Amino acid sequence: MPSKTVLLATVGGQPQVVTFALDALLARQETVDEVLVLHLMANESRDAIVKLRQEFVNHKYAGHHCQFRAIPLRGVDRLLDDIRDEAAAEAVLQQVRNLIADLKQQGYRLHLCVSGGRRMMGFMVLSAAALLCDHHDRVWHMYTSDALRQAADGGAILHVGATGGVQLIQVPLAPWGAWFPGLRAMAQTPQAAVAAQMEWLRSGHEEQCQRVYDRLTERERATLVEFARGLSPQDVAEALTIKLSTVNTYKTKILDECRSTWGMGNDTRLDYHFLRERFAPYLRRMGGL
Repeated sequence: MPSKTVLLATVGGQPQVVTFALDALLARQETVDEVLVLHLMANESRDAIVKLRQEFVNHKYAGHHCQFRAIPLRGVDRLLDDIRDEAAAEAVLQQVRNLIADLKQQGYRLHLCVSGGRRMMGFMVLSAAALLCDHHDRVWHMYTSDALRQAADGGAILHVGATGGVQLIQVPLAPWGAWFPGLRAMAQTPQAAVAAQMEWLRSGHEEQCQRVYDRLTERERATLVEFARGLSPQDVAEALTIKLSTVNTYKTKILDECRSTWGMGNDTRLDYHFLRERFAPYLRRMGGL
C-alpha cells in the first residue's frame, strides 16, 4: 500500500468544498498528509484560497499533520481565470496529468474530489486519473443538502458535524493505465492519451470480434449482423423470416462464443445489447453493416 495520501481537489468560490471533503475523510479514519487545490485565478477563487490557507496553521489541520498547497491553473503563456477554448483546456489537462503522474511516481495514494470550480476542471482531473491512477486511489462526489449549500455559500460555514448534511459518495474509477501500463508510455500528450486509449480498445475488440465471427455458421453470422444493427430478438426473427426460438438458439451460441473469447465466466450475464456494443464498430469497418 502507498505510504502517503493526498487529497487533490478542485475549487472555485466555495472553499468549504475542500474542508467538507477533508473532514469527511478524516472522519473515515483516513490519514491525509497533504491537500492540493487546483484553482483558476478568478477573484472568487483567490478569496477561497485565502480562507483555506487559514485552516492550515504550521502544517496542521484540526490537529492533524497536513500540508496545504494551492496550484493555479496555467494556459500556454499565462495563468488562467477561466477555461474558454480548446488550447486552454489542453494546457490544463497536461498540467493536471503531469501533477498526478508526479504524485504517483512518489508513491502517493490519491483522493480526488472534483465537486468544486468549473466542470471542465473536474473533467480534466478524471481524464488524467483514468490513465494514471491505480486501484488504491479514490474519486469522490460530495453531496450537500440544499439548506447547507445555501448557508455555507462563499465559505460562510467551513465545518459541519457528522449529521450536518455532507456525504461523500465514491465514484467508480476505471484505471486503464494500471490495467494496461503500456498506455501510459504511449500517451505523452493529452491528444495521444485519448488516441492511445481508443486505439487499444479498438484493436483489442476487433481481434476478439473476428475470432467469434470465424467460429459462427452463416445463419449465426446473419443473426449477429442484425443484432449489431440494434434489432431486438423479435425484430431479428422478422428480418430473417425465422422463428424467435431459432433466433434465441443462435443468440445463445453467439454469446457463449463471446464469453469464451473475452475470457468471461460461464455465469457472466450477457444479452443482445452486448452484441450491438461490441460488434457494430467491427462490422462497419469490415463492410458488414
